Amino acid sequence: MSSPLHDESASALGQRWQSLSAPARLQWQQMAPRERVAAQLGLGALVLLLVWLLLLAPALRTLQQAPAKRAQLEAQLQEMQAMALEARELRALAPVPAPQARAALQAASDHLGSNARLVVTGERATLSLNGISPEALQAWLVEVRSAARARPVEAQLQRGPKGFNGSIVLTLGGVNP
Repeated sequence: MSSPLHDESASALGQRWQSLSAPARLQWQQMAPRERVAAQLGLGALVLLLVWLLLLAPALRTLQQAPAKRAQLEAQLQEMQAMALEARELRALAPVPAPQARAALQAASDHLGSNARLVVTGERATLSLNGISPEALQAWLVEVRSAARARPVEAQLQRGPKGFNGSIVLTLGGVNP
């Protein structure tokens, strides 16, 4: 069921379309048959170009990039699975007695040289850094995690021109003898 208001707006829209398209229809009728064919071919070429640019080219680009993206995601998945396995293995390790954990932590920190200072207070240890390279810091973290079973609980690091500056707080979590 159509309302009178709807009929009036449709009629007004139809009249507006007629008034706007009348010059184009008149121009089309005045064109020679060869010009009409040329205009149709031009319009067809434009439509094909738009279909290519908007629909086909992006899809083909996605298909071309898919194998490389999949390989990248597979590599990330394998890396994450390796880290998860390492975390499970570390959780399964027996705790280290507190004196042994402190000694291992001190030995690992001594490898960093004079640019690092370790302070152990109870079950917590704080390492202050001044210009430690990323590689040295990573090696230190691996060593304290495996040898002392220490876990970082807080880190305040800034990267400077000579390396990392700041502090790392660890919990030893070992067992007392």
